[in-house]
Amino acid sequence: MPDRKPKPDRETPRREKICKSCGRAFAWRKQWEKDWDVVKYCSDACRGHKPGEADAALEAAILELLAERGRDKTICPSEAAKLVGGKDTRRDWEGLMEPARAAARRLVAAGRIVITQGGRVVDPSTAKGAIRLKLR
Repeated sequence: MPDRKPKPDRETPRREKICKSCGRAFAWRKQWEKDWDVVKYCSDACRGHKPGEADAALEAAILELLAERGRDKTICPSEAAKLVGGKDTRRDWEGLMEPARAAARRLVAAGRIVITQGGRVVDPSTAKGAIRLKLR
């Protein structure tokens, strides 16, 4: 067997990554120095929650509602939560609000929609408060 030479250490770019679960951007940390290339999730909570059927249903509901409204109209994430969870009582769909916002962030990362506040496009990772969703 020929002698193997170790590969030279190369600097991994320390640019931001998008969390596979919640869709938020997260930055390089010292604790991830050795395995930054394989880090996919921003936190332990996101690592434990993989997008499932409800998340796929929320993404589909967002795209369906936006297609119905047209290219220049917007929707609120609560409309998708109501469509998936049911409109009977607030308790039925209120628990789906944060997953609906996470589904919207994943769609932004995929380049399908944009998130707006006050009519202006905002960064989905830092948007707080009321947001609206619009087709790209």
